[in-house]
Amino acid sequence: MASASLLSLALCSLLLLQACSAQLDTSQIWGSRARHSLRKSQQQNECQIRRINAQEPDRRITSEAGTTEIWDENDDQFRCAGVAAIRHTIEQRGLLLPAYSNAPKLIYVDQGRGYHSAAIPGCPETYQSEQESQSQDPRQGSKDQHQKIRKIRQGDIIAIPAGVADWFYNDAQSPLVLVQIMDTSNFQNQLDQNFRKFFLAGNPQREIQGQRGQPASHLYQGSERRRGGGGSGSQEQRSGNIFQAFDEQFLAEAFNIDTDLARRIKNENDNRGIIVRVEEQLQFLSAEFSEEERESSSRGGRSGRWTANGIEETFCTARLKHNINDPSRADIYNPRAGRLTTINSFNLPILQYIQLSAQKGFLYRNAIMTPHWNMNAHSINYITRGSGQIQIVNENGESVFDGQVQEGQIITAPQNFAVIKRAGNDGLEWISFKTNDQAKINQIAGRASAIRAIPRDVIANAFAISREEAQRIKFNRQEIGIFSPGTRSRGRRD
Repeated sequence: MASASLLSLALCSLLLLQACSAQLDTSQIWGSRARHSLRKSQQQNECQIRRINAQEPDRRITSEAGTTEIWDENDDQFRCAGVAAIRHTIEQRGLLLPAYSNAPKLIYVDQGRGYHSAAIPGCPETYQSEQESQSQDPRQGSKDQHQKIRKIRQGDIIAIPAGVADWFYNDAQSPLVLVQIMDTSNFQNQLDQNFRKFFLAGNPQREIQGQRGQPASHLYQGSERRRGGGGSGSQEQRSGNIFQAFDEQFLAEAFNIDTDLARRIKNENDNRGIIVRVEEQLQFLSAEFSEEERESSSRGGRSGRWTANGIEETFCTARLKHNINDPSRADIYNPRAGRLTTINSFNLPILQYIQLSAQKGFLYRNAIMTPHWNMNAHSINYITRGSGQIQIVNENGESVFDGQVQEGQIITAPQNFAVIKRAGNDGLEWISFKTNDQAKINQIAGRASAIRAIPRDVIANAFAISREEAQRIKFNRQEIGIFSPGTRSRGRRD
């Protein structure tokens, strides 16, 4: 009798759990549909693409301790994908000023190392100096408290939601290069398709703001003025930080400071730009491993892997970065061809919130990435190293791009357009930013491909070829994802 009651209770619990799970899944599906319908409505008639070009930055803005380069937002490929692309180069002791934007962004650390922090709204300042932790008055002396600061290095992907202010600092001798995609068609952006940077400090150049829809003559005039000005900023138009238009009395009262200090934080006569040089090494709190933690990590860390239980990662403690260059994290590896690594909402959960993901590709000399199409996302490809050839084909079987790409260029593959990549003699590396947190591709050749899934006789009749020829098309490539050079490639190389 008791066992029957326990069995009934277990069955009821199981049914309740399944019902809750189904409700959660349904809400996630409908939420995702709503977000993607918004992206679709914002991009109507933007993807009537006849030709795509591999693009380099369109304008360059010089600051005191670095440069900012922006790709042309009016180019068809960026209008179709609904994104903007920016590259920051931060020199030694350079500080990229705190700012927030109207759209979420994914940032790839292309070179160097340094520090990054995001000011998550409503979250406590969990890093405190020793005196501060003893409840002493933070207004006195040199005590400090702030939110978490993260070390960053080459290969890191950093995710920042819309409206979250963040900053970067380069403490190394070599430049820190950041490539970022801002998703202006994302559901988090309730403004227009221009990206907008709201700076908390400094006196930024007006050209840093999005200029979608601006005539080309206006853009080039700004670029020429910057090149001729040599970074002095004396003739540049300034947009100002968010404090500049506030009344000084209001600012003084809001911060409980005097009006002279309130006037100074407006930075009205500051010509340093958006990347400023820190005169002395930047001082902040940074957590380090204790001896006990190092020993515990070496004994039981198991390569740093951990199991998420869905509770420990709140918005305030969410992981914002993940390294995509680590070979041990590759999803596909071919010792004769290269590797592919994907970051999505499964291994970086915050991506589910901003609906973006990324993939890093490494192709060895003359290797090929399988022809494929992106099923549910646009793919914005930034070439990080080497060179190669890319072909992109639209729904009419027309080539919209067939050419060489090289380091520093961006080429976009719109959703469902067929794509193939082949590395040059120096190999090819790229980072793909994708407009879906669970972006998927459908392979056309090799194992796990659409062609392998189709019966041989269907292929033979569809292409009007023999069964033997259909057999070769299906099974001659036994690799998956990335292919080693064939005899044709080796002959061309030699």
